Amino acid sequence: MRGIRRKEKEITDTDEMIKILETTQYITIAMCKDNEPYLVTLSHGYDRDRHCIYFHCAREGKKIDILNSNNVVWGQALLDKGYVQGACDHLYATTQFKGTITFIEDKEEKEHALKVMIRALDDNPVKLMAEQITDKSVARIGIGRIDIEYISGKKADKVIISL
Repeated sequence: MRGIRRKEKEITDTDEMIKILETTQYITIAMCKDNEPYLVTLSHGYDRDRHCIYFHCAREGKKIDILNSNNVVWGQALLDKGYVQGACDHLYATTQFKGTITFIEDKEEKEHALKVMIRALDDNPVKLMAEQITDKSVARIGIGRIDIEYISGKKADKVIISL
């Protein structure tokens, strides 16, 4: 992979990049089929122990068709820290990642993935897990796992250049 040109904006600490994945409410992933790009935004949960991202999805549709033919994706998690008025600049932190997607059928891993996602997104995860994770819901839902192969980060946490 080519390195980041603006070295002063590079995130080199893996824990900082992972924290972005854990903090954001959604990720965007790019995929491609027959040289035609496609982009989707997903709610997700990052599993630190397995260094992967879980997401839920339908069992059919355009995204599934594309990923079944080419499971390599490039993704991004973005913390938008806002436009800086009067400076013509925007503050942010982002984690970029490359990975491969596997659709999970194993009941135990699907339950684990749902728990990871619920813990990441909900203010009362214990209650929601008790209500939502049932044999029926686990059997019905599609779960994708992104196994991360490469990760990088970039941030602008202060105004460096003004026009």
